Amino acid sequence: MDYTIFDSEFKLMEILWELKSVNSTELVKVCNERLGWKKSTTYTTIRRLAERKIIQNEQATVSPLVAREEVAIEESKKLLDKLYQGSLNMLVAGFLKKEELTEDELNELKEMIDQELKER
Repeated sequence: MDYTIFDSEFKLMEILWELKSVNSTELVKVCNERLGWKKSTTYTTIRRLAERKIIQNEQATVSPLVAREEVAIEESKKLLDKLYQGSLNMLVAGFLKKEELTEDELNELKEMIDQELKER
């Protein structure tokens, strides 16, 4: 499933992931306080996300249908395809050349890879 979420939609999703389920009137208030959005902006964003089955808006209660992790994975794959032709190896190699990772960070990455290999 395509979980493409645009920047403004992502801001609303972050609020929903935090609140889990919220009355739409309360969501309008929160979006106004945190994002400076008007009521119409919030409702337009709710409608767009609901049309794409990313959130549910039933009986004035808005809830996320997609977990943050699912969106993060989808967006990561798109970025990997766009910048590194889908090659995770190219990403890691490029990152390691440009960034100075601490020994602890390198060990943590190695442990994640070792754990993944064990589980396969």
